[in-house]
Amino acid sequence: MNAEKITTGLAQTMAAASSEETIPIIVKYRTGVVAAQKLVPGVSPAFRYKLVPAVAMRVKPADIQTLSEDDSVVRIWQDLPVHTCLHESLPLIGVPAVWAAGVRGRGVKIGIVDTGIDPDHPDFAGRIVSGANFVRDGSSYRDDNGHGTHVAGIAAGDGSVLGGKYRGVAPEASLYVAKVLDAGGSGMMSGVMAGIEWAVEQGVQVINLSLGGPAPCDGTDALSETCDAAVAAGVVVCVAAGNLGPKAKTVGSPGCARQVITLGASDKLDDIASFSSRGPTSDGRTKPDLVFPGVDIVAPRARGTTMGYPLDDYYTTASGTSMATPHATGAVALLLQTDPTLTPTQVKDLLMQTAKDLGFEANTQGAGRADVHQAYLLASAPPPPEEPGEPEPPQPPGEPEGCWQAIKRALRMGG
Repeated sequence: MNAEKITTGLAQTMAAASSEETIPIIVKYRTGVVAAQKLVPGVSPAFRYKLVPAVAMRVKPADIQTLSEDDSVVRIWQDLPVHTCLHESLPLIGVPAVWAAGVRGRGVKIGIVDTGIDPDHPDFAGRIVSGANFVRDGSSYRDDNGHGTHVAGIAAGDGSVLGGKYRGVAPEASLYVAKVLDAGGSGMMSGVMAGIEWAVEQGVQVINLSLGGPAPCDGTDALSETCDAAVAAGVVVCVAAGNLGPKAKTVGSPGCARQVITLGASDKLDDIASFSSRGPTSDGRTKPDLVFPGVDIVAPRARGTTMGYPLDDYYTTASGTSMATPHATGAVALLLQTDPTLTPTQVKDLLMQTAKDLGFEANTQGAGRADVHQAYLLASAPPPPEEPGEPEPPQPPGEPEGCWQAIKRALRMGG
């Protein structure tokens, strides 16, 4: 057995398991290896991934030992559970001023990777483009928990039930929904990874992950690597920091991923919510990146669910970094409508550069509480004029166009 390829947690699980017990794992292969040729005989993988060269499956401890000895295998993780992150926000972050400029997320595709969505809720009418289910033994993306509907509403609900009173941040954006968590708000890393990959394949520009797994973490787990791969593919990924605060080192996976935007929660008085997870990551990096409002947020309620504190048949109130995260996702949609050429890194920088410093240390507030209007102003500002250069000398008579400039450059370079 090559113990270096097996994570510490998986090794502990193997030691406690019987020889016939099966363990859910995620196996990463070297790039270019055809995973189908390297599977355990008689075992069908639950998922095969493209963003990272990996498969998810359940195998016996002896099979894990055999896999670890395969030269094409890079890393073997245990497939761990993930859960939802529960516990007048838009004026506080300047969203109405962006709406006034005609920017409401039109044309931007948002991926909601969560418990699903209530497709019949009026606040989403005509804007749910596609959905898929990645929960074991499930087929529908209908929300049987309520969390995903609430999250989607914060990001992109239009508030039509009450004339726009509970409108989301980007009420004209399109929604793509991956159900990866069950009625209890729980799922497995492997299903979340599959949902992220599906969303990327659908062409979404920003993905919302109001969920999390074990804390602390260092960004090298399978789910974090998948999130970073999605960012590398050009997709902004917004992730909840978690609700294990106020202790340090409580940011869970995939909030510890390096390239994502990790969100903590603030309240309407610009204080940090006590439950909001704090950094640093286990390898010493600052997290969260920003905070958004996440306390007592009113948003759509999925029919037949009781998540949060229901106000009526259509809306419910909830708190958590789960609620802060879709504020960020909606903000990203507004910025991408403003300038569709923005890269994930540029979007993250815009939000962090314009955030309001709330006076807390970086591993509590990140760059501060986001100011979406200021980020929009920076994104929509014309580029600064170029510095006037040295005037070109007159073209010598008889020389072909551009020849003199080429000679001049060569002379400057010493050629």
